[in-house]
Amino acid sequence: MNQNINIDPYGFREYDARWLYEKDINEEGITNLGKGLGTQIKVHTKKNNPRVIVGHDYRSYSEEIKSALKKGLISTGCYVEDVGLSLSPMVYFAQFNLDADAVAMVTASHNENGWTGVKMGIKKGLTHAPEEMKELKDITLNEKFSNGEGSEKKIENFQQVYKDDLIKDNKINKKLKAVVACGNGTAGVFAPDILRGIGCEVIELDCNLDWTFPKYNPNPEDLEMLHAIAKAVKDNKADIGFGFDGDGDRVGVIDDQGNEIFSDKIGLLIARNLSNKHKNSKFIVDVKSTGLYSKDKILLENNCKTIYWKTGHSHIKRKVNTEQALAGFEKSGHFFFNQPLGYGYDDGINSAIHVCHLLDNQNKKMSEIINELPTTYQTPTMAPFCKDEEKYQVVEELVKQVEEIKDNKTKIDDQIITEVLTVNGVRFSFEDGSWGLIRASSNKPSLVIVTESPTSDNRKRKIFDFIDDLLQKTGKIGQYDQKI
Repeated sequence: MNQNINIDPYGFREYDARWLYEKDINEEGITNLGKGLGTQIKVHTKKNNPRVIVGHDYRSYSEEIKSALKKGLISTGCYVEDVGLSLSPMVYFAQFNLDADAVAMVTASHNENGWTGVKMGIKKGLTHAPEEMKELKDITLNEKFSNGEGSEKKIENFQQVYKDDLIKDNKINKKLKAVVACGNGTAGVFAPDILRGIGCEVIELDCNLDWTFPKYNPNPEDLEMLHAIAKAVKDNKADIGFGFDGDGDRVGVIDDQGNEIFSDKIGLLIARNLSNKHKNSKFIVDVKSTGLYSKDKILLENNCKTIYWKTGHSHIKRKVNTEQALAGFEKSGHFFFNQPLGYGYDDGINSAIHVCHLLDNQNKKMSEIINELPTTYQTPTMAPFCKDEEKYQVVEELVKQVEEIKDNKTKIDDQIITEVLTVNGVRFSFEDGSWGLIRASSNKPSLVIVTESPTSDNRKRKIFDFIDDLLQKTGKIGQYDQKI
């Protein structure tokens, strides 16, 4: 590799690529990434001049990175179609709307300033999964590039095409008052206009673009952002509060009382609302999500089935696609709506629209609707340290132990394990609907632990103690990032 090229191999993640710009990747490195991606697109599409949609988020250095990426793509023969300042879902939408072969979105989503990255995909509505990322890493780092004569054109006014598409079939009758918070990220150009377009009265919070992120990072899992939204909801007596992340594919929701609603509960409410009109549908949720889906009376009455699947937006997206599910919900706030509600990818603004429909269909406040769900006691997501090179093996061992406990009908807090799910680590459920999860983190040297009980806070803790005991016995677990 040319010594002027810097690419840290660890930047190739499971579903996208992320680096600290100039420290872990430089401009030449980005161009090589473009060459690698262009080569990969040609291999998969079997075309000499595949058309690739490219967009960028509002960071001071994103355009510079996009230029370097385009240079690489064009050198392999790709025809680049640049839609300009974008949200990730706008770029995904452009692939359908313009019938292109692939996408590359320059964004580091909600990461701090200094970070950059690329979200990419070839098959419509799907982003790279671990296999494609591995292949891309191999092509890029070993410089197995193909050459060609590419070209570039700018697509004008595409932002409006995307906005109109979300507004056209989504008008609401009720005048909902919504706080729309964008943390000064790119969603500020889109979310207020679209929600006004469907009929909301919008109160903007930090919707002006400012790439220094003067208040906090646009991240709907960030407590600072959630507290700011809660305050604005109460001050303005709003019906609902929405917080969008940096590239617009996730949303956080605050009810009319200023309480944060966990995304898995929002997903369940949306699924219930959709199930009345779309009977016999399938929903996909990730293994960190509440156990309420599997026993929900409304979903069961409407003959809907919920499948628990691997955590990670690219996994849930693919499962929604292969199962032809109506929608998918991930605990982190990525929601996926399939035809006729969307194109299968995650779009935070479309998710917010579905929350508006939910309120439009019921003569109740958000806090009342959420209170109709059964109470559950859930831990936060806890991450005990475990070395990257050991974590998968540790989890494999624990899977065997949990399966043995189930087979022996050993009781934990007086309950036997009734179901063990091993699609992503191990999620084990009890007779009363309580459950525990142990999996390896996909992007950090740690495990991920969650427990939930619909019965009592005490049972939630007992399941955690049981898991913690198993972990400590391995001798391979360090500090937790947080504990109950």
